[in-house]
Amino acid sequence: MHPTALEDLDHYLKHLCQERRLAAHTHAAYARDLQQLVAFCDRQGHTDWAALGAHDLRAYAAACHRQGLSGRSIQRRLSAARGLFNYLLREGRTGHNPAHDVRAPKTERKLPAVLDVDQMARLLDLPTPDVLAVRDLACMELLYSSGLRLTELTDLDRSDLDLAGGLVTVTGKGRKTRVLPVGRRAREALTRWLGVRNEFVPPGRDAAALFVGRRGRRLSGRAVQQRLDLWARRQGLDGRVHPHRLRHSFASHLLESNGDLRAVQELLGHADISTTQVYTHLDFQHLADVYDRAHPRAKRRPK
Repeated sequence: MHPTALEDLDHYLKHLCQERRLAAHTHAAYARDLQQLVAFCDRQGHTDWAALGAHDLRAYAAACHRQGLSGRSIQRRLSAARGLFNYLLREGRTGHNPAHDVRAPKTERKLPAVLDVDQMARLLDLPTPDVLAVRDLACMELLYSSGLRLTELTDLDRSDLDLAGGLVTVTGKGRKTRVLPVGRRAREALTRWLGVRNEFVPPGRDAAALFVGRRGRRLSGRAVQQRLDLWARRQGLDGRVHPHRLRHSFASHLLESNGDLRAVQELLGHADISTTQVYTHLDFQHLADVYDRAHPRAKRRPK
């Protein structure tokens, strides 16, 4: 593409970082997806964003499909393109958004994997003989109690936690802040962790991070994933258990008990309720399984 077009792209990526204040990994994902669009334009001989039409974006989506990308991945790439063209339209660099009505091929939506209530109880009933285990339990209790994303957990500072009020303030996608309740068990685990946290913080360092590693530095997302997987195996749980599975379990269990979809949307920090609706399908699947096992006319025959 022409250097001017690449400069426009660079300005847009800076806009995402400086004005939209996207998280680093989200910004990197946008950059990767838009570089794929640039590569497609180069192969097709396009040099200017304004010259692209809807048929070009459909050809781009078709090329992604031929590469084996899922409908969800193609939709993400098209979403990145729509954002770019909306920016160019606002800046007067183009007169239309060719990606506006282009849609990715539909793919079957996978239901999120969750732990049932008994499995969650088994996971959280872990021994805490040392400081690491105390910290890990506090992490897991908070993930499940408040439905946090992994980055929301690791970004927490001690000042974000109000144990007396039973609240935690988190910053989610798009730098949006929400205040969430913290359950009794999570408050107990966090109180215990804060009582021993200084064993990990070297003298003279007043680390702001709520969760820290052995050297007093902010706990990484990778470390949380590894410790959770370790505890899941030790507690005898089948399948891969990751932080987002605890978030899925939080949402599913709330809907099973209450059914207030809007409330769950607010707690999860979803911008669109359609994202939250997947848990209603999950709840229905659970009910259907119970029906199949219990109803005299629907019981599955033993093989």
